[in-house]
Amino acid sequence: MDILPKLRPLHLTRPQSRRTRLIRRWLAIGLFVVGAVLLIHPGSARGAPTVLAAHDLPSGATLRAGDVRLADLSDEARPMGVLSTLDAVDGRLLAGAVRAGEPLTDVRLASAPAPGDPGTATVPVRLADVAVAALLRPGQRVDVVAAPEPAAPASVLAGGATVVTVGHQEPATPKGPLVLLRLPEAAATRVAAISLERPVTVTLR
Repeated sequence: MDILPKLRPLHLTRPQSRRTRLIRRWLAIGLFVVGAVLLIHPGSARGAPTVLAAHDLPSGATLRAGDVRLADLSDEARPMGVLSTLDAVDGRLLAGAVRAGEPLTDVRLASAPAPGDPGTATVPVRLADVAVAALLRPGQRVDVVAAPEPAAPASVLAGGATVVTVGHQEPATPKGPLVLLRLPEAAATRVAAISLERPVTVTLR
């Protein structure tokens, strides 16, 4: 017969075990909440579709499928007015030059020109005078003039052109913003060719 009294084990670790269980319980709750947020707002984790320039693009370029690409960017990296679908830029004209990888925003694109008469074309020109460009409004009629040069006097390249849209002035460009003009096809070709060689401006009607 065991005459020694039975000693009850001392539960010295009980407070620590209870604290551990509480910590684990709160961690589980936290992970559940995070998972629920990501399930409801999946875009916050992987970003949102954003249209980027696939390579360097010059001002006035007509955007095609190979010029742009989609990438998921976080909300912090997406600028205001950024475009999120490739259809939104297909066939549109750039109002300013962009670098490869730059997100395309609405102000980088010229407004979509309204359907014109058959036999007309839209040509982008950059006016020599910034102040003149500031006076232009869509729908306005203007005459396109080539500025005088030592070997060539000033000359009217086309009369009665319609202003389609006026782009935004780029700080690094000394010339005026890109202006889209709708002209008869033959006149549009002439204006586009000469504007590459001589400064171009417009007179208001």
